[in-house]
Amino acid sequence: MARNLAKKDPQLRESDFTAQFEAPELLTLGVVYESNPRFAGGAYSAFLRKVDAFGNRPLPKSLAEREDHAARLVEIDGQVKRIAAGLQARGFKSPYLRNYVVARINPVRLVAPKKADKGPVMPIAQALTRMAAAARKFNLESVSSADLAWVAVGAGAQD
Repeated sequence: MARNLAKKDPQLRESDFTAQFEAPELLTLGVVYESNPRFAGGAYSAFLRKVDAFGNRPLPKSLAEREDHAARLVEIDGQVKRIAAGLQARGFKSPYLRNYVVARINPVRLVAPKKADKGPVMPIAQALTRMAAAARKFNLESVSSADLAWVAVGAGAQD
């Protein structure tokens, strides 16, 4: 939809379509899904909700910027898969491994948005850079069975 709207009237800004797009993170995830329909976007949605925002640039330029963010997110997901495989090799078996790893490398997971401030808690580019660095430094030895048990309990509470 965003690509069609960008072709239709390239001068309109992304922020002109907030009602149609519903949430800014859905635009970023949509760009990822275009090339990777099986991407596990649900693991990243809480992160993106805190850092993504509708832009005021023309929609075609905004989409180009989102393509960069999406590519960086896919790279991070590659690291997350590597970490999850390492945890599985250590004997951890859980359907929540990906969510656990994403939560651990999320640079804004403990940052609460201020009620008066409606914007992102950190610029998305900065957050992606920090998340990629955290993924590179992830220590497999620091994970315990109790950590994964808490993730499973939290996921069960959300269902």
